[in-house]
Amino acid sequence: MIDTHMHADSRSSEDFEKMYLAGIDTAITCSYYPYKIENESILLNHLNRILEYDTKRGREYGLDLKVALGIHPTNTISNPQIIYENLYKWIENEEIVAIGEIGLENLTDSEINTFKKQLDIADETNSKVIIHTPRKNKKEVLEEILKILPQHLDESQAVIDHINPDVVDYAMNTDCMLGLTVQPQKMEKEDAIYILDEYGFDKFLLNSDISNKPSDPLSVPKTIRELHKLGYSQENIEKISHENAQNFFNI
Repeated sequence: MIDTHMHADSRSSEDFEKMYLAGIDTAITCSYYPYKIENESILLNHLNRILEYDTKRGREYGLDLKVALGIHPTNTISNPQIIYENLYKWIENEEIVAIGEIGLENLTDSEINTFKKQLDIADETNSKVIIHTPRKNKKEVLEEILKILPQHLDESQAVIDHINPDVVDYAMNTDCMLGLTVQPQKMEKEDAIYILDEYGFDKFLLNSDISNKPSDPLSVPKTIRELHKLGYSQENIEKISHENAQNFFNI
């Protein structure tokens, strides 16, 4: 199994072991710093910690952590140039599988400008992006994301994450992959299964988004096991379990 979106820096090594023992072989850990960022050095240290330290912690417990790095919308800073320069380096050295998570939260001008710039970097480097949608005002923010995205990057290079039953209709007509986050206070596994049942398995990725907020490191295997129990075909289960992620991220 592949958990396509988590935040390893916020989790214990014991969580990695639980995930591995439950059948998760690979997870993609994304950037998100939950505290106020005073300057670009703090953010750069956060990104380097994920790349150099958390991947090592994951390996020690059997979990292959792939990395997505970028500027989360809540981490927008006034001088992001050093982050952009490092994104080019990480992409060139094949140290990251995507730019992420990026996106919009409060629709500020600085968020929008940072989002556009990172989409442009992805376009220049032929990279994938993981796009955040917020808990609040999700529909309004998603509409803005879908307006901006095709002006800067081919939609087929993007996964729009944290999609739920309230907004899935707005994203289905795009060429984006869509991320289903099964997490307390976000979406239950029954809601994810409803979406898969209604819209099919081809466009979706599954993740836990475990972070400093209420989380379940086993939400992906729990959802997969529920699909087995309900009698869904092995072909479809394998798509959402790992094949879609392997194909999209080339992992």
